Amino acid sequence: MKLLIVSDAWEPQINGVVRVYQNLARELRAKGHTVEVIGPDRFFSVPMPGYAEIRLSLFARAKLERLLNETKADAIHIAVEGPLGWLARRWCIKHNRPFSTFFHTQFPDYVAARVSFLGTRLTALVRKFCVAHVKRFHAPARLTYVTTKTIEDQLKGWGWKPAIKRIACGVDFTFFHPGGRTLFADLPRPVHLFVGRIAIEKNITAFLDLQLSGSKVVVGQGPQLDSLKTAYPDVVFTGAKTGALLADHFRSADVFVFPSRTDTFGLVIVEALACGLPVAGYDVAGPRDILTSPDLGAVDTDLGIAVTRALQSDATPEMRYNHAKALYSWPAIADTFCETENTRPQ
Repeated sequence: MKLLIVSDAWEPQINGVVRVYQNLARELRAKGHTVEVIGPDRFFSVPMPGYAEIRLSLFARAKLERLLNETKADAIHIAVEGPLGWLARRWCIKHNRPFSTFFHTQFPDYVAARVSFLGTRLTALVRKFCVAHVKRFHAPARLTYVTTKTIEDQLKGWGWKPAIKRIACGVDFTFFHPGGRTLFADLPRPVHLFVGRIAIEKNITAFLDLQLSGSKVVVGQGPQLDSLKTAYPDVVFTGAKTGALLADHFRSADVFVFPSRTDTFGLVIVEALACGLPVAGYDVAGPRDILTSPDLGAVDTDLGIAVTRALQSDATPEMRYNHAKALYSWPAIADTFCETENTRPQ
């Protein structure tokens, strides 16, 4: 199969969506398939206002249409509801080319979090508009991938038009696995770890405001980083980490805390489990779907209670690793994706 992926989230960005397609492309190529990714790196782009790490492609229509006209792809996948995604969607409709999409992010909730200063009523209206915007983007797709049943039920409640295909996201187990603690020797235990974008939608202050014994470590970069450093001087902020070094941070902590209420999955949860960490989160999409046993951690409407319960888990790191590897292995996920992309409506 020759697969073309159009994604506004791509290298050198560091986020869960990029890691998903990096791993998916690697596995598909290892199986003998051809994968081409068209991202913002091929076009003139500018930093997204308020979020400089994300680049927005401008004046991309002519070049993108040329690339699409030249493609001999068997399947086209549009990853993100960004400028390139909308242009690729338009081209596919014009040329009667089937395409799939993926509901990766709770875009309406992300926008609502950023305009909450408008008040409850106006924020609700903005969110309603964004839901309609997202539904319109995905409506022509032959199918939309989601990661969990919770998200599938959410989209069906929105009146989703395309078929929905549930598919997990995996991690690279060559990096993420149990091992020795190589970091944080000078920090009081237990070490509570957060990994992710340092942005308002991640709800990081819910974690940082908890009264916890031990230490708090935040790994990542984003628009809130400087302000949070100033507001929480006792917290260790490491900046962004990737690959083996990121895995070292997971393995060296005692519990992973995932305070987001607006993620569709939470790839870092699986990375933490693969490194043997118990995970604490709110009882929302992502944590609710992944942390299905007390051996893995805990979810609760009270994040502090979830942290306490997760730390009390007596499962071994190997047990959590084995659970993650059984459900979130990229080779199996890539097989499912490939089979789905090769299946056409009758």
